Amino acid sequence: MTNWKDPEIQAIRDVLASGRPAPDQPPPTLEESRARLEAFGEMIPLPQGVRCGEATVGGVACQLLTPAAVQGERLVLYFHGGAYVAGNSRSHRPLGGQIAHTVRAACVLPDYRLGPENRFPAAVEDALAVYRAVIAERDPAQVIVAGDSAGGGLTLALALAVKQEGLPQPAGYYVISPWADLTQSSGTYVSKAETDPIIAKAAVDGSAADYLGGADPRQPLASPVFGDFSDLAPMLIQVGSEETLLGDSLKVAEVAGLARVDVRLEIWPEMIHVFQAFFFMSAAARRAISVAGAWMEERLGS
Repeated sequence: MTNWKDPEIQAIRDVLASGRPAPDQPPPTLEESRARLEAFGEMIPLPQGVRCGEATVGGVACQLLTPAAVQGERLVLYFHGGAYVAGNSRSHRPLGGQIAHTVRAACVLPDYRLGPENRFPAAVEDALAVYRAVIAERDPAQVIVAGDSAGGGLTLALALAVKQEGLPQPAGYYVISPWADLTQSSGTYVSKAETDPIIAKAAVDGSAADYLGGADPRQPLASPVFGDFSDLAPMLIQVGSEETLLGDSLKVAEVAGLARVDVRLEIWPEMIHVFQAFFFMSAAARRAISVAGAWMEERLGS
């Protein structure tokens, strides 16, 4: 058993372990996984002063989070994780609210379509529709696009789609533990298998199949690591050192760097997949969001 230097990460691991089925029990169904993820979001209060409402943006149902203090027209467009088959705006409302509060920006969380009911490229189409509507109402230089896990991959897919459509880029992209290669070819699926309490290759193989529905996983809008990142807006990548998706972040940084994108990769020691979601019990998570907030402030200006 590894002895972690950060005492809070063990507490988080214990919480995650308590929610796993016993070895003699079947894994949760998709419906159960969806319900658990939403329940996680419902149990965490929003930061003080952050108001929550509903809106339809670009034809997509969204939640709108508004901090008490919003700087100008700043907006974070945040895409939730959940392997393209689970998660929604409610499951990720606390994390979106914490980011919005930190950067003093409104936050839009779309309920983009999920597989297997809606196959690729439905999620990308929804993301692009929301982005079009957002920049029709405000200067894209006041917009940060962000997301975690599959939502981080969707953020990068949107970046490529925005470029493909000839639309203006936002101020920047903030991606947390992005799932950006749906071929699951990274060596960290093996090297980090014992220390990642959340993501296992067999599970994401199944989610990829449910989302893709037979489509080629090497298409850039499905797996952005196979795309051309030239001329994309600056990006910040945050990932934990102990997650199987670490390799995806390394590859994204490599592809972006080779394309001369202003890219910053942060590997947070001992941290797990989307550790920022545990900001309510982890100082490291709060620091990561604070660091990201400072980076977004630089991109957005005054």
